[in-house]
Amino acid sequence: MILEAFADTIIPGERRGPEDRAVAGAATGGGAVTSGAVDLMVSVEGGIAGMLDTLTIALGDHAVAYAKLHSLDLDPAVPPLVALPFGHRTALVAALTAPEHPEQEMWVALAMFSAMAWDTGAADHTVDAMAGGHPGLLQAGFTRPDDDGLWRFPDFSYRRVLARPHPHTTATGDPE
Repeated sequence: MILEAFADTIIPGERRGPEDRAVAGAATGGGAVTSGAVDLMVSVEGGIAGMLDTLTIALGDHAVAYAKLHSLDLDPAVPPLVALPFGHRTALVAALTAPEHPEQEMWVALAMFSAMAWDTGAADHTVDAMAGGHPGLLQAGFTRPDDDGLWRFPDFSYRRVLARPHPHTTATGDPE
């Protein structure tokens, strides 16, 4: 829940149901959580999975300190970051990622996983992300693949062919 709340603060989305506390529902449509941010964070390939326990503890400590500073009562039924109202979550994450914060590099790195999940669909194969209606890719206007799962771009971005295919390129675009 803590990682979901952090990701949702970076790129908000709508709640997945009435009981959802981690996603604050500050935006319509899918946000970082729906885009697979937590899947990226916990992946071995991401390189931060081993630090996530420490980061979630630190986020809880920062949320408790923030709540005390702002005289907020936190619901003990959920982790402190999740209990913060969305506006306060945003203020806390903005402070943690600010250049003057001593831990800024750590929090910006965590935030980047939310951005990567949203911008690139990196938690899934692109064909699967598009088939599943990935919210970030759809919002960006990413083109869907052809029926065979391959992308072809008949309209060149510069409106002209920049280079001819190598003579040994196969019909599917692979080298011989």
